[in-house]
This record gives sequence, C-alpha cells and structure tokens, in this order.
Amino acid sequence: MKDLIKKAFGGIDLTWPKLIIAAVIAGAFTAAMAIIPGLHYTSFNAITVTFEVWILFGILIIMNSKSNLDSALKCFVFFLISQPLVYLIQVPFSTLGWQLFGYYKYWFMWTILCLPMGYIGYYMKQNKWWGLLILLPMIAITAGSLLGYFSMFLFSSPRYILITLFCICMMILYPIAVFDDKKIQKAGAAIGAAAAAAAVIITLLNPPVYSTEIMGNNEEHPFDDTYSVYLDDSKYGNVDIRYVAGVEDYMLHADFRKAGKTVLTMVDPSGAKTEYDLTIERDTYRLTKK
Repeated sequence: MKDLIKKAFGGIDLTWPKLIIAAVIAGAFTAAMAIIPGLHYTSFNAITVTFEVWILFGILIIMNSKSNLDSALKCFVFFLISQPLVYLIQVPFSTLGWQLFGYYKYWFMWTILCLPMGYIGYYMKQNKWWGLLILLPMIAITAGSLLGYFSMFLFSSPRYILITLFCICMMILYPIAVFDDKKIQKAGAAIGAAAAAAAVIITLLNPPVYSTEIMGNNEEHPFDDTYSVYLDDSKYGNVDIRYVAGVEDYMLHADFRKAGKTVLTMVDPSGAKTEYDLTIERDTYRLTKK
C-alpha cells in the first residue's frame, strides 16, 4: 500500500496525453454523477458540488509534474477541460439547457486560480517544513467539506458515509503522501487528524436540523391554531402551526432532524384527520395528500 501511495503521489509519468484523457474521464464521470437521479443525496454526488475530490486531482497533478511551470499549466488545462465538460454533457438532460453554463462562472474563477496554485504547490516537492504551509489550505478546505458531509451523514445515514470517510482519510494522508521527511509527515498527519476530530465534534455538538415552512393556510389546506398536527414517527423531527407575521397568516412549520419517509397528520377541531405522505431530504421535502 505504501508503495502504491508513493507511486500515485510522484511516481507517474504524467504526459500531456495522459492528462487530457484523465480530464475527459473526470468530467464525464462527474456529469454522470449529476445526471443519475438515484445518486442524488449520496456520496457519489459530492464531486459535482464541492472541492474535496478535485483537490485530490490537483495534488496528484502537482506531485507528478516536472517543474513549477509544468505543474501550473497542467493543473490549469486539466480543469479547463474537465469543468466545462461536466456542464456540456448535462445540457441535454437538464431543464435549464444551455443556461446550465451560468454555473460555470464560479468554477472558471477557480480554474484561473489553478495557475498560481499549481505553480506554488510544486514547492511542496522540496520536502521542506514550509511546504506544509502550502498544503494546509487544502486540508482546511477538505475539513470544511467534512463539516458539511458529516452533518449530512448524521441527517441521512448511512448515506454520505463514503464521502465523510474520504475527507477524513485525505486530511491525514496528504502530508504522509506528499512529504518524505518523517517529522513533517507526523506533524501534518497530526494536524489533519486534529482538524477532522474538530469537525466531527463541532457537528455532534450542533446536530443538523432542517427548519422550513411546509404548508400555508389556503382553500386546499385550511387550518389555524385550533388545529393540531404531528408526525407518525417523532424521530424525523417535529411540526407545529405558527402565525407568521410576515405573511399575516398561519403556516405549518417543521424542524426535521432525519431524512426518510413518514406520515404527517393534521387534526381539525372536530377530530377529523387529514393525512399526508412526507418524504424528507437534507434540504428539501415532498408532501402528498393521501
């Protein structure tokens, strides 16, 4: 395993044809993860929205480049090919069509930044203490992803377990794989482990809650504070009827704490019940009257 890691982080003859092929594969794979509905709200969809997997790609390119300039250009070209391809492949499958490229502006900014990041990142290969300072921002960004995905895992377990473990492993592995000096390896791995532990503890102390208004008082669903409402299984959270001053009417408020399917029941003053099938995700829901 040790030899395989060292091979990946510095032992590959990264020619331009190999880089271009890798960029096409990465772009096509990411697009597929975004297109396949069954992969939404899973670890596999993470590559389509956050940085952690792309950071791994960038570090692999840097470590297998031959000079600062080679590293900068290869990082830039890899992302210049892969990122637009992600959107291009999705166009026929998206209701947005070509408007989907509006989201590319954000990623194009990071593609431009690959030039200085690739150039500076190459200095990590000098195996010096200050090289760890170059790596730390990448560990910090991955820690940020871990905060989000561990929270999603707690909300939607066992989903997101793979990307959560990936973030933790990479935060510890990067210093070991990038540097040869044992002291730098140990110091970097300790920092990565401490950051991962901090992210986990912070999330455990602040468990995820999805708060939203899921229904308004209207002709189809009339209710007020004389009605009562509850979920069949309280593990998914709690619901209540509130008067919202901003809309000057009653709303059905929910604080969801777990993804899944349950039944929401509303009871009017006479005792008559109306039931709704409720499907909960981390940032969305679906409510259907039975």
